[in-house]
Amino acid sequence: MSKKILMLVGDYVEDYEVMVPFQMLQMVGLEVYAACPNKRALEFVKTAIHDFEGDQTYSEKRGHNFMLNCTFEDIKEDSYDALVLPGGRAPEYIRLNDRVIEIVKHFAQNKKPIAAICHGPQILIAADAVSGYELTAYPALKPDIIRAGGKWLDPNQTFSNAYVDRNLVTAPAWPAHPEWIRKFLDVLGVKITF
Repeated sequence: MSKKILMLVGDYVEDYEVMVPFQMLQMVGLEVYAACPNKRALEFVKTAIHDFEGDQTYSEKRGHNFMLNCTFEDIKEDSYDALVLPGGRAPEYIRLNDRVIEIVKHFAQNKKPIAAICHGPQILIAADAVSGYELTAYPALKPDIIRAGGKWLDPNQTFSNAYVDRNLVTAPAWPAHPEWIRKFLDVLGVKITF
C-alpha cells in the first residue's frame, strides 16, 4: 500500500518547491495530495519563482498555475503518513489559518515525517513545532527559528544541503531538492533499488 503525503500550499507558493517535490514523490509511487485553504480540488494556486541572482535576497517572478488535487475542507490528517510544507510567499499567510495549524500540530505531535523547505518552516513555527529541533530554512527565518526554541543550522553557500532531525527534514531552498527529497524518502522508509 502506497504512503499518502499531504502538501499544504497557497497562492504564490514557490514554483519549484511545489511542482518538483509533487512530481518526484509521485514518481517513486507515493500518493501526494496538494491542498490550499479555501480552495477545492481542481482549482489552482498561482506560483512564484524565487531565484538567486546575486542580490541581497532572492528575486521573485510569476510562475505557473499549480492544480490542487485535494479539497482543503476534506482533509482528515489521520489518513496521511507525512506532510510537505513548500516555501515561497504562501507560508506567511496560510499559517494564519487555524485549521492549517491544527493539521501541522497533528503531524508534529504524532512524530509523522515532515519535510519543510525555504519559508515552509514559518508554518512549523506558528504551530509551535520547532522547539528542541535542529533545522534550517531560508536564512531570513534564522531569528524566528531561534526564538521559537529551534537550533539553527546554517545552509551552505549554494543552498544545496538538507538536514534531518528525527521526523523533520528541512532545506534552505529549491537547490537542495535532490538531498532534501532523498533524506525525506529515507525518513519515510522508502527504498529505491537499482
